[in-house]
Order: sequence, then structure tokens, then C-alpha cells
Amino acid sequence: MLTVTDAQLDAWLAALMFPLVRILGMVSSAPLFGNRGVSIRVRVAIGLGIAVAVLPALPPMPPVAPASGVGLAIMAQQFLIGAAIAVMMRIVFAAVDVAGELVGLQMGLSFAAFFDPDSGGRTAVVAEFMGLITSLLFLALNGHLLLVDVVIRSFEWLPVSATPLHGDGWMSAVRFGTTLFAAGLLLAMPIMATLLVVNIAMGVLTRAAPQLNLFAIGFPVTLGTGFLVLMLSMEAFAPAMRHFFDRGFDSVGQLLQALH
Repeated sequence: MLTVTDAQLDAWLAALMFPLVRILGMVSSAPLFGNRGVSIRVRVAIGLGIAVAVLPALPPMPPVAPASGVGLAIMAQQFLIGAAIAVMMRIVFAAVDVAGELVGLQMGLSFAAFFDPDSGGRTAVVAEFMGLITSLLFLALNGHLLLVDVVIRSFEWLPVSATPLHGDGWMSAVRFGTTLFAAGLLLAMPIMATLLVVNIAMGVLTRAAPQLNLFAIGFPVTLGTGFLVLMLSMEAFAPAMRHFFDRGFDSVGQLLQALH
């Protein structure tokens, strides 16, 4: 007669639950995976499928019952690790949103906004457009697969254990977050600089010919110039985003090393 002891059952549950919680932390917060349009059931199914697929290749898990106090602390720690990995890539997408907001404001399109189901608020139309392009580039560059690969390899770089994580490691995530505004400003700089020149030219033209209606002429010129420069800058947008994605994945590696 086959008998299963409590220790064996706890070991089997630990082998599944600890990796699953870290993977679910990544899936729940990662770009595309963590979109509000993706239901919780789908996220859990994705996380469970990944966990079951990679389970044989993972290092041994600590012999701790998941339902115990130590086991719950380990699971909370694993969820934080997975969420931190995802947030590092979220910062890259947030930089694009900042760039889109700045461009839309400079073009005079701050009033043109869509409801963004991902953030639950209103997003400028230019920011929504740039966000969609960024998502497509992320998929085209296999960023979603690289993100899954990183969270799987993180079990080698940062094994599951009851040892508390180093607090200095979280500061690396904070430092990377400080680059958000700089990266967004860098993406928006070509359009903002061009529109600044256009606005200066319109101001000089208005002083030279006061009878001109600035509102009737300035808005179409600013809007048309902004869209023209936006289209011309799309060719350089993909290499720039690839660079930012690389920086995001490098920062994930630095975070895991600092937490170890």
C-alpha cells in the first residue's frame, strides 16, 4: 500500500509553491502579462504552466512547509523578487509614457486623451500611440520570452531560501527608477526641440505681422510639424527602445546580484 507522509507532502508542495509564487509575482506585474485586460485566471494559468514546465530543472527547494510561518515568509519574499523583476521592465514602459505626455503637451494635444485600461486613467493620445509601438517592439524583440528566461534563471542566481534579502539590493531598483524622467525626456527631445523652434518662429512672425491670427495659424503648424517629426523619428525609435530594454534587463541582473 502506497503511503505518503506529511514530510513528503510538504516537500512536494514546497517544490511547486515557492517557484510558482516568484513566477506569479513576475506575471502579475510584468508588461503585457500584467495588463488589466489579462484576467487573473489567465495570469495564474500562465504562471502555473511555466512553473510546471521548468520544475525539473530548478535547484532543490528548502525543506520548509509552505503553510508554516517560515514558509509564508519565504513565499512573500519570492513574490517580491518576481514583482521586482517585472517592475524594472515596467520602468522602461513608463519612460515611454512620460515621453508621450511631454510630446502631446508640446504639440497642444494634452486635451486629446483616451481611457487607458492598464492604468485606469486618461492617457494622452501620443502616449497611447507610443505605448502601443513599444509593446509591439517588445514582442518583436522577444522581450516577453527574455523576461520568462530571466525569472527562471533567477533561481540559479538567487536560490529560494529563508535567508533575508539584502536591503541594499532594493536601492538598485530605486536608482534605476530615477532614470525614468531622463529616459522619457531623451525620447521626446527631437520633437520638443523642433516644436520649440517652431514656436519661436511663430512668435517672431506674430511680432512682425500683428494682424496674423496666431491661434488660427499656430495650432495647425505646430500640430502638423509635431506629427511630421514623430513619423520621421520612428526609424530611430526602435534602436532607442532596444537600448532601453537592454538596460532594463541589465538592471534586473544587478538587482538579483545585489539581493543575493
